[in-house]
Amino acid sequence: MATGVDQAVGVSLVAFSLLLFTYYSVWVIILPFVDSDQVLHKYFLPREYSVILPGIAAVILLLCIGAFTAVLTWKNRKPKKLE
Repeated sequence: MATGVDQAVGVSLVAFSLLLFTYYSVWVIILPFVDSDQVLHKYFLPREYSVILPGIAAVILLLCIGAFTAVLTWKNRKPKKLE
């Protein structure tokens, strides 16, 4: 069973993900239809970053997956048998 700490970490990760998803959705979907002189625009980065930041995050994620796979492959390789 999960301990209280595990549950708290899980709840905080879900809350952070929900907050990030909501922020990004408003930034990408709603903000382009709002006039640029509105106060809402000061809470968001410029629109160019809505493409750049997820791209950087995807590259970092792929690098981490590749490094993890490389480490597992390297650790699990069997030495060659000499005949």
